[in-house]
Amino acid sequence: MQNVKIGQNIEQKEGFKAFTPNPFPPKEGFVLEPKVLKKNNEATRLLGKLDGITKLLPDSDFFLLMYLRKDAASSSQIEGTMATMIDAIEAEVKINTNIPEDVDDILHYIKALNYGMKRVTTDNFPMALRFIRELHKQLMHKARATHFSDPGEFRKSQNWIGSTRPDNARFVPPSVHDMHNALSDLEKFIHADDAVPTIIKAGLIHAQFETIHPFLDGNGRTGRMLITFYLWKEGYLEKPVLFLSSFFKKHQKLYYEKLFGYHNGNVYDWIDFFLDGVIEIANEAIDIVGKITVLRQKDMMKIQKLGKRASESATIVLPKLYGQPIVNVNVIQSWTGFTRAGAQTVIDRFIEMGILSPKNKDKKYGQSYIYKDYVELFNNKS
Repeated sequence: MQNVKIGQNIEQKEGFKAFTPNPFPPKEGFVLEPKVLKKNNEATRLLGKLDGITKLLPDSDFFLLMYLRKDAASSSQIEGTMATMIDAIEAEVKINTNIPEDVDDILHYIKALNYGMKRVTTDNFPMALRFIRELHKQLMHKARATHFSDPGEFRKSQNWIGSTRPDNARFVPPSVHDMHNALSDLEKFIHADDAVPTIIKAGLIHAQFETIHPFLDGNGRTGRMLITFYLWKEGYLEKPVLFLSSFFKKHQKLYYEKLFGYHNGNVYDWIDFFLDGVIEIANEAIDIVGKITVLRQKDMMKIQKLGKRASESATIVLPKLYGQPIVNVNVIQSWTGFTRAGAQTVIDRFIEMGILSPKNKDKKYGQSYIYKDYVELFNNKS
């Protein structure tokens, strides 16, 4: 398949070359081969299946919450964060005082995703440049940033990727002037009623956004959010349950190679890789939904064997564990209104049933407990 000329490196007055995008999308459009269209059809079918199966979950919001955390952890790890999804779950309810500092990156990412979801559902806000800037502001405001990132503002100076200065960098994004033109083209492309298949278009939006690199920091994370929000806004998902960051993290070197290839005109290589990601992650999410259903039935049956009073309190706690699968006595107290001793009794009962287990067996005081079988459904797939 032929290359598509996305832009070219042009000498700047400061003495280095910057990538200057051509008008986007290209006049000749995107000529998609039958094998790419076939892969797109498979991705579309799986998204439909995922959307249908998540509707069957009685607590699909909890499933979504776990996926938000999983995506936030993977997307932040691509940028060098070492903290994990489990660190984020603990930090959300302040269970562990010994939490890595960079968990803050994950919490900011979750905050930005939640903000974007509210903007799309409650305010019916369009996928415009303003929405992108607002997402970035939520992501970077008071974040543990290594340098000043100007939250919510497009850059007013040149940036570059790799190395110490633009004249020896691996990639130099557009100058500020060219960046604004390219962003305007991208915004029009997002809203255009064209013949580009929706999932492929989501992949093109991400790659073009990363090429423009309009922020001083946080471009990768913001750009990865746009994929999910675009597919959701286009009605391909009733809830935004497809997150590709764990696929990009798993194939991180290839992800960067394909994005750099995109700048050089290897657009179809990027599309092929992107569709592989959608297919893999949709299949994985469908598999997880099935396993959650089996796990829930198994654990509900254990609860039904308890006496009346014990099963009543257990029935309050179990559904909440799907949203907060790491707890301590304080959390159980807040859910049930029980005394400390009563909450501990509930926990002990869950340990006996094999639902909860102590997170750190050597810890004498301030123990936390994990719904391990559930967490591992998400955590093993990274």
